[in-house]
Amino acid sequence: MNQKRLLLTYSLVFLVTAIWGLNIVIIKVLVEDLPPQTMTAFRIMMAGITALIIIVLGKSFRRLSKREWIYTLLGCVFGVILHHLLIAVGLTMIDASNASLILALVPLTTAILAVLFLNEQLTKFRMTGFILALTGVFFIQGGSFGSMQLSQGELYLFIAMFVQAISFIFVKKATATLDSKQVTTLMFLVGSIGLLIISFITEPEGIKAMTSASLFTYFLFIVSGIVATGVGYIVFNEAIKQIGAGQTVIFNNFVPFFGLVFSALFLNETITATQLIGFVFIVAGILFGTGYIEKLWAKKHKQIINTEKSVE
Repeated sequence: MNQKRLLLTYSLVFLVTAIWGLNIVIIKVLVEDLPPQTMTAFRIMMAGITALIIIVLGKSFRRLSKREWIYTLLGCVFGVILHHLLIAVGLTMIDASNASLILALVPLTTAILAVLFLNEQLTKFRMTGFILALTGVFFIQGGSFGSMQLSQGELYLFIAMFVQAISFIFVKKATATLDSKQVTTLMFLVGSIGLLIISFITEPEGIKAMTSASLFTYFLFIVSGIVATGVGYIVFNEAIKQIGAGQTVIFNNFVPFFGLVFSALFLNETITATQLIGFVFIVAGILFGTGYIEKLWAKKHKQIINTEKSVE
């Protein structure tokens, strides 16, 4: 890949992470003005339709095997239905800033699950990452042992983070033979139907209530569904294809940062010192826990050995 194309890819991924950070704030506004579960169903459906248009235009759609359907549907249940439902409900109870920090643990939790279920190696670097991230959680909880009890909203967000990490295990298995854009599209479309069925039960007046918001709320709804979720995931998946999962996932560390910044700017939420300390520990934990630091160390160590051999 030439330098200009690489720079463009990096810029697009960075922009997507900024939009995802903003999206947490947008969803916080949406759940206050619209019925959370019904809104989430239609928002994900809009994202699915957007992604479908993109892959149909790109002619990258094909029939799935039974195995691919199983992994895609399992990813859909955990990564779309449960994940987005819990976020919508949880954000009615806690600040967007705290939510963004909790969701920042997704890459690390995925790495832990990969060790448990995909037989990936648990190294000293990864163990260090897990400890650093847990320390970060301690700080965003208030920085004292007396406050380590999760509120209901925080519990919902932790479960939302955990089920998304589980979904990535199934998505990884599905994308071993299937294009990631198609997996994402099917997960959104099928998941939105599941979310809509749930909303009919939990929010019987939900569809009627969807018509009573302001034009600005509907504008945010469209931005969240089409731009942040639909286009955002397609761009992110394409970046994984272009520069690899390792480099792309590192950009995820910017999401909680932008979540904190936009929460303070648009929702007037107060960002505390303990939250900022927690953010630093979580980012450090992710860099160690996902193997990024370990790869850098191994690369540098290999270069030193090669240099010593060339001198000899």
